[in-house]
Amino acid sequence: MGDEQLRRFRADPANAGEVLDRGLRRYTRHPNYFGDACVWWGLYLVACSVPFGAVTVLSPVLMTWLLARGTGKPLLERGIAKRRPAYADYVRRTSGFLPLPPKRG
Repeated sequence: MGDEQLRRFRADPANAGEVLDRGLRRYTRHPNYFGDACVWWGLYLVACSVPFGAVTVLSPVLMTWLLARGTGKPLLERGIAKRRPAYADYVRRTSGFLPLPPKRG
């Protein structure tokens, strides 16, 4: 869903150079990264249903860290901030990873 919203936004020439802050991206700057983390945690929960499955906990922990703090979000945002000046305001009011209501003001 996040990809489709972004595709439609980019397809409209009126949005050139603008920041998508509607739809899923109103609540989180990276809905796909959050979704990926949820998949990893879901797989971990499935693994917990078998003996010793809980030892796989390092996989979702590592992937969540990589997406939110490692090579995912930080690298992507550096490039966006350089190309779109309005991105700084978007960062100020929108959660970076967890879907949360936007900040006011």
